[in-house]
Amino acid sequence: MKKLYLNTGGFETIFNNLKESFDGTLEVNNNEYTLSVKSKWAKGTISGVRLEKEMSYLDFNLVFNHDVTLSIESFKMAPVFFIYNDKGTITHSFGANGERKNIKEKQNGILHNTAAINSVLYFESHKQIQFSMIAVPVMAAAEDENFELISQLKKKFTKDSGNYLYVGAENERITEKLVEFKKIPQKGIVKSLLQKSIVNSIVEIEVAQHSYNYIKTFDPIINLAAIPINGIKRLSNINIAEVMNAAGLASRNYLPRIFKEKYQLSYKPYNQKLAS
Repeated sequence: MKKLYLNTGGFETIFNNLKESFDGTLEVNNNEYTLSVKSKWAKGTISGVRLEKEMSYLDFNLVFNHDVTLSIESFKMAPVFFIYNDKGTITHSFGANGERKNIKEKQNGILHNTAAINSVLYFESHKQIQFSMIAVPVMAAAEDENFELISQLKKKFTKDSGNYLYVGAENERITEKLVEFKKIPQKGIVKSLLQKSIVNSIVEIEVAQHSYNYIKTFDPIINLAAIPINGIKRLSNINIAEVMNAAGLASRNYLPRIFKEKYQLSYKPYNQKLAS
């Protein structure tokens, strides 16, 4: 087993650490980094984009030749990490002896750690792992344009204990945004602006789908239950998921849970209940 330790620091420092750990070749083009690895330890690439305000994007596509543990240093100003797993399994624990949880293929994870122990990621040998990661700082000045978003992010994805981990199903809208991010055809400053815009959109979706505020979208629909029966029957043709997706507020993956908690109704037969 190969044990790696990723110390905190600037974006360039992190990539230099990874370069030394995997004996890879690093190319830097403005704010974009590409680490190509073909050594006794692994084969594949790690790429990343350094965005404004210490926000960053990383993409991993590797096959390890040995089981690998990656210990990420915890620190007081640690960012929130959003993990989007396309292939393989990522196992996580807080500390080497902590409870292990898997982020499986087509699942997303949210990680924040400011405790005294590090976060540890585990990867199996000879199995391809492909995932994206977005790191967002939880500190912002009041005059920053993202102050409100960062404040909500800190409120929802940090804990007083210092440890926060969430694992859930992938969000289709975020998946689409990630594909869009990877296929940006523009170059230079235009590309940088588009990258920042897409990442901000992803973070906004994450905050929205983990909030209860967007459930207000259902209120007008529920209130219409008092109208005559013919109106209710017409309402039964509405696809709730399409309403929510069109509003740009939440993924259908989270609708069943929220719907049941808010209205004590099962989501799937909701239209049939209205009609009856």
